[in-house]
Amino acid sequence: MNKQSLLAVLKKNAMLIILVLVYLFFLIMTKGGIFSPSSFTELINQNAYVYILGAGMLMCMLTGGNIDLSCGAFVCLLGALGGVFMVINGLSTGVSLLLMLLIGIAYGVGLGFLIAYVHIPPWIATLAGFLSFRGLGTSILSANSKTGSLSFASKTDFLNLFYGRIFPTEKGVFNWPCFLFGAILAAAVVLIIFMTRKNRLAKGYEADSMRTAAIKSGAGAAVILLVMTRLAMDGGIPTTLLWVAGIILIYSFITSKTTIGRHFYVVGGNMEAARLSGVNTKRIMFLAYLNMAVLTTIATMTVLARSQSAYADVGKNFEMDAISACVVGGVSASGGAGTVLGMVIGATLIGVINLGMSLISLDANYQRVIKGFVLLAAVVFDIVSKKKSS
Repeated sequence: MNKQSLLAVLKKNAMLIILVLVYLFFLIMTKGGIFSPSSFTELINQNAYVYILGAGMLMCMLTGGNIDLSCGAFVCLLGALGGVFMVINGLSTGVSLLLMLLIGIAYGVGLGFLIAYVHIPPWIATLAGFLSFRGLGTSILSANSKTGSLSFASKTDFLNLFYGRIFPTEKGVFNWPCFLFGAILAAAVVLIIFMTRKNRLAKGYEADSMRTAAIKSGAGAAVILLVMTRLAMDGGIPTTLLWVAGIILIYSFITSKTTIGRHFYVVGGNMEAARLSGVNTKRIMFLAYLNMAVLTTIATMTVLARSQSAYADVGKNFEMDAISACVVGGVSASGGAGTVLGMVIGATLIGVINLGMSLISLDANYQRVIKGFVLLAAVVFDIVSKKKSS
């Protein structure tokens, strides 16, 4: 590999390399604490909402750098309504979740219609929700609870669905189902990478060399086995991981293998050209925000299960975390470029920074400063890279 090719590889995988370096830094600073089995579980559970909201924010940003400022406040409102359904009115978990999903869909339809067909700028339309939903959610909580919060501790079926474990065992006892599941995933990654290479070569497309494919598959399998081994020592697979993994796989498929996924990129690249070429740009914008509302509903469920309560500050700054995950992961701030894998790397990097800073007991104000600089550095890197490419 010549120097130019090496630089290209380093540039393409810059955020992944930074993620590894940051993790190694905190591994030293925490004296191995961040490598403990409980830290792996905590990293997944703490950042599940970032991965879920990040997938939705990615689709919005692809359409031209658009964002949803209301998702964090909508989590608060949905949480309050979920508390009223399950705790105050005693509705079953299934009925309550269905009602929450219907409310999320209704909001997504309304928001998508205003943005796509009434042509209200996305940041204005979602800013209205940002300003009003938390106030409305807080009012609902205050009207139904003296403490301003509602507890889900008695809803064990709800907690197990979004914050439980699959085939649980005692912590410290190796969970073999967890490890076997990881081994199957690792084998699937290796198979997919080599099958993709074979198909591209058969069609005459450019493909990775055998060595590159081997490195990718080996690294991917090793990471999966490492994570699942640590989780196996901490009681098993968190149900949160299944929700996150399912959403990531679905959106990876949509963005890379479907026509409608390609339309999101085309609209973000040049909306007018996309319209003239026959793409229904209004439908794409509508779907982006309907999709965001549905994913916000799912994220709300995972957050409520983890905190076991609905309270006024739930969802605070969630929209910023989702945007940061996308931008740090290489999603273009002007739209038309970005991948689900990149978003996952960005979300994981932010999660590692949060967890590492918490383990070393860094002041919360300094944590915000560091995350702000990380976001700025990612944007600068994106802009500089584009200028050099052009």
